[in-house]
Amino acid sequence: MESKAAGDALRKAQVPSDDIEKRMKIEIREIGIPPRPTILSQIEQETAKEEPDFINLAKLLSQDVGLSASLIKVANSPYFSFGKKVPTVQEAMLVLGLKLVVQTVAGLALQQVFKHLPNMERFWDSSATNAQISGWLARQLGKKWAIRLEDAYTFALFRDCGIPVLLSPFPEYQAILSQANNERERSFTDVEDQAIGLNHANVGADLAENWLLPEETCLAIRHHHDASIFADGSAVIPERTKALIAIAHLAEYLMQQEAGRGQSCEWEKLGPASLSCLDIGSDQLQTLCDEFHISRQDN
Repeated sequence: MESKAAGDALRKAQVPSDDIEKRMKIEIREIGIPPRPTILSQIEQETAKEEPDFINLAKLLSQDVGLSASLIKVANSPYFSFGKKVPTVQEAMLVLGLKLVVQTVAGLALQQVFKHLPNMERFWDSSATNAQISGWLARQLGKKWAIRLEDAYTFALFRDCGIPVLLSPFPEYQAILSQANNERERSFTDVEDQAIGLNHANVGADLAENWLLPEETCLAIRHHHDASIFADGSAVIPERTKALIAIAHLAEYLMQQEAGRGQSCEWEKLGPASLSCLDIGSDQLQTLCDEFHISRQDN
């Protein structure tokens, strides 16, 4: 049963005072989007060379112990590893490939930018797992739309990056998130827009653009809660971008099923359209669930 304190917080979030709404709108403009981390520019400068120097890249990455350890952890995850654990940054780069290394570092850098936020471990773990499962799904389903593993991984990793941007200056935003997560009819971003005149999809897309992520990734972030993109004949975004969004929704569904949780409100609102977009029927969905479960057991 919802606690009285939580209920009070939700009611406050549903109808914020004019002062709170005004303050949130002003402060987000003043705070702005976090600048692109220097490490990203350094790595991309090296990977853009005709013959990148893997030793130099490994040195760059190894300067940050947490970053290098996290990169090795990703390479050894069941979604990317080939059964043999890699112990070094150089071997991790060989497993992941340069493009995936860059995007993984971007995701890890995002965590470091917001390391001052409390109680975010579950959020970061969920984002990383969704990204890895999305990459796995891209291998299974992505050929039709020419979606590469790194495309699906990057989008899913940054899909909700606007949330920590908004949480950083506005503690009351947590209650708005709770309300949006439990909304069965209105879109997630409609709840945010009504409460504060901002939403994490637009803010996240702005951050992604500022960090020079691929244009398609930025577009997908901006529209990932927009059910209208899946309407027949909708040309709001390209079909490939719709599929990218649908893959991330499906990845979240697989996470929920594997954890033994029920369907989320977001899956109830966007799941059927996502499956239709990917041409997945009930039998194929069950097969994917089974294959995903087996892949988890084998690693």
